[in-house]
Amino acid sequence: MIIIGEIIRAIEKFAPTAYQESYDNCGLITGNADWNCTGVLCSLDATEEIVFEAKQKKCNLIIAHHPIIFNGLKKINGKNYVEKAIIASIKNDIAIYAVHTNLDNVLKGVNDKMADALGLINRKILLPKQNQLTKLYTFVPVEHIEKIKTAIFDAGGGQIGNYSECSFSVEGIGTFKASEGTNPFVGEIGKQHAEKELKIEIIFPAYLQSKIIQALVQAHPYEEVAYDLIPLANYFEHIGSGLIGELPEPLDEKVFLTKIKAVFGLEAIKHTQLLKKKVKKVAVCGGAGSFLISNSLAAKADFYITSDVKYHEFFDANDQMVIADIGHWESEQFTPDLIITVLQSNFPTFAILKSEARTNPVQYFI
Repeated sequence: MIIIGEIIRAIEKFAPTAYQESYDNCGLITGNADWNCTGVLCSLDATEEIVFEAKQKKCNLIIAHHPIIFNGLKKINGKNYVEKAIIASIKNDIAIYAVHTNLDNVLKGVNDKMADALGLINRKILLPKQNQLTKLYTFVPVEHIEKIKTAIFDAGGGQIGNYSECSFSVEGIGTFKASEGTNPFVGEIGKQHAEKELKIEIIFPAYLQSKIIQALVQAHPYEEVAYDLIPLANYFEHIGSGLIGELPEPLDEKVFLTKIKAVFGLEAIKHTQLLKKKVKKVAVCGGAGSFLISNSLAAKADFYITSDVKYHEFFDANDQMVIADIGHWESEQFTPDLIITVLQSNFPTFAILKSEARTNPVQYFI
């Protein structure tokens, strides 16, 4: 039997909650991680309709993109859709887990699914995050360096872009004098000892700090392990907002708009004035993405595809690119498929289902 906590760990390995935005509410919203899981229902939202669908399909875990609770609830009387969903989930012992902006912010996340639909190549994060990395310095007896590096790599350190097991080391002499009551690995109590050591430098995602240090201490032969942790201001190129890529071949603007309608199943597209030029570079952001208009311009995108753009924000295209607002639900509609792919790679024989409900509250009269 699989417990809910195992499923959560698989999701958070792919999209760590440390990468959610400060305003967000990702994680387990209702239920208990220690429950046995009877099945998983993946959806964009976690409305009351989705809860009843999960009950009907004998799934006691809903993994949704949007958190059903964004702000604190002062009353739970069933007077709005949030309260109704929470009441239904608690009464029916159905856990709700949200994987939201942390799934937006990973390179292979929500925006990557949009790029897949459009066939974009040469993809990269549009606005990489800063202050997400830490550098570890530690000092190791020469003969133990491989054991310690392996332990740190296994804990998640040493990944730089598409390269793994990255480190730097330099040789030097470490000195110490063991006091009474110690049990030194080398040297004698009360006498200064000099040891040939290697200084290792390894970068790791900051949220892994406890795991990295635990691995270091367990693998290190010294009783007292010396190390330094240095926060880095570097951009983390695999974590951040939006995504930009290129079409394999340039397209006319109207042809590209037709392609967007087809791949996202749209009835209409709200967009700025066409510029009578070929479309090659395309930026995307699932959900509300007007905050990335300036970044898309700076990246020289020909098109920026997102949603929830306000009237005055359309002016910010400044006749330099086309902004296409395709709708919030429409831009994120492939997200449940992404969640299913992540889970099936970890639990290939477990019941992981996609919701059949269309939760989009926006309708169009054509």
